[in-house]
Amino acid sequence: MSFPKVNGLNGMVMGNRIPKEYFIAKGHGESDITVHAGSYHLALRAAGIEMVNIMTYSSIMPAIAQEIEKPDRLVHGSVVESIMAVGTACRGERVSAGIILGWLYNRMTGQKFGGLVCEHNGCYSPAEIERLLQDSLNELYVNGFEEDYYLRDKQIIAESFVPGKKYGTALVALCFTSYLFPVLSDGGK
Repeated sequence: MSFPKVNGLNGMVMGNRIPKEYFIAKGHGESDITVHAGSYHLALRAAGIEMVNIMTYSSIMPAIAQEIEKPDRLVHGSVVESIMAVGTACRGERVSAGIILGWLYNRMTGQKFGGLVCEHNGCYSPAEIERLLQDSLNELYVNGFEEDYYLRDKQIIAESFVPGKKYGTALVALCFTSYLFPVLSDGGK
């Protein structure tokens, strides 16, 4: 395939990439030393994503996004983009992190429009974090989507525990593994 030169460069014009596949990761960790290189890292390890560099997104899922099983192998040092909830607490304090995902469907056509995701964390019981997640998703839905879309297929992923060590971290994440790259033009215009 040949592309015309633009300002002396060959190429094509790409649109914003769209996350296509993701897996769910969750875990918790505790440390007597610190949070970042301690309980947080150990929570990443429990979730199976300690060997990658994490980038976080805001909370919108494209209609094409599909959940897959966690890959058997992630490349050490690679970048994994995610929607993540992370909570940290001290010894004896409950810490919870949770994500809720719901899918929007067009009221007229029934076609999947995309998804809404809410994250929450703090010193909450499992029941409290679930209630807060439901409330957050409902607030987003009512304030911008309710008129044109149904909200269905809700899923809650949560992690909650009481650390016995000085620091404890709970985390849950939707980790993206592939993307669709729309081609807007061949670069000639």
